[in-house]
Amino acid sequence: MSARQIVIAGGGLAAQRCAETLRRRGFDGRVTMVCAESELPYDRPPLSKGVLAGTDSTAVHFRDAGWYEDNEIELLVGRRAEALDPAARRLELDSGESLSYSELLVATGAVARTLPQLAGFSNVHALRTLADARALAAELAPGSRLTIVGAGFIGQEVAASAVELGAEVTLLEALPLPLAGLLGEGVGRWLADLHEDAGVRMLLGAELTGGRGNGRVEELTLADGSAVACDAVVVGVGVRAASTWLAGSGIDPEAVLVDGAGRTVVPHVYAAGDVCRALDPVRGVHTRTEHWDAASRQGANSALAMLGERAGPVPLPSFWSDQHGVRIQYVGHAEIADRHVIDGDPAQREFSVLYSRGDRPVAALAVGRARELISMRRLIEASREQTTDEIERSRT
Repeated sequence: MSARQIVIAGGGLAAQRCAETLRRRGFDGRVTMVCAESELPYDRPPLSKGVLAGTDSTAVHFRDAGWYEDNEIELLVGRRAEALDPAARRLELDSGESLSYSELLVATGAVARTLPQLAGFSNVHALRTLADARALAAELAPGSRLTIVGAGFIGQEVAASAVELGAEVTLLEALPLPLAGLLGEGVGRWLADLHEDAGVRMLLGAELTGGRGNGRVEELTLADGSAVACDAVVVGVGVRAASTWLAGSGIDPEAVLVDGAGRTVVPHVYAAGDVCRALDPVRGVHTRTEHWDAASRQGANSALAMLGERAGPVPLPSFWSDQHGVRIQYVGHAEIADRHVIDGDPAQREFSVLYSRGDRPVAALAVGRARELISMRRLIEASREQTTDEIERSRT
């Protein structure tokens, strides 16, 4: 029996994949997962879809309780990582407990950003946890007026789910078009049209200045002097890493940098998922990807590195989103592209976009074309090494 003890701080996807990989690769030492929420580890993409629609929220759990018992994974739920002492190899919890480790995975994820203009209102929601989803679901009755601040993919997914439930939805976005900076103006316009066609009221280029109400916000005020009446508000303006507890550990809580195997600057401490900034071999910078596939692979790669095995390749950034009956999928680095080509008719909700840098594909978007995305991903992966070399030469 191994005397090693691996501690996983976090209960999200990266943490789950790390635990699964350790057992699958034959690690027989002690594995402890510290979960801040009083829930079994669960998947987050369904929060903006099935959970809001009333699906049994226990269905989002990665595994049932029996799996953790059978695999001898010790779950500590309702406890939060509070401090790290790398010299003693100890993790301090908010409960007063202290855990020794041989290796530690930092997988505490991220927390939703808030807006000071809306502080103190009880009907202003984020959507990051199961508790968030349950609280928001209770607000979504037919005819209820929901306003969403921020038209990123979380905001868009909530809008799609809420409209389907019969809510009157207004989506506020400070930019002229949603996600146009990443995906291009054509795709941004298509996304706006997709929501408007489904009954979402889109207010683009709208700057929020505050909210009015007694305990519950009743209307939002905008910079142009107009107001939006509402019964509930969702704030979807991004997240920040849940890493302040690492202060004083030798790891910068403002930038938890890791290599391709998840190693931090502190020996025996790894990080994965939304909490960390992984080295992107294409762009040559450390960045948080905040997407499902990245967290999954980073968690598994960290486990392999802990066991002395070779970690898999760094995955391309990718995401998917289901909105108004349409599946939207993306892979790659559209931000470094200098041109893009659309194939198909966006009006028919079945098209693809190939983003290129010079003559090399660097990203792809597929709407209703899942099989085509697979082939485009292969093209992007094949050209990734050449693209990396080209960008490196441009820097020198």
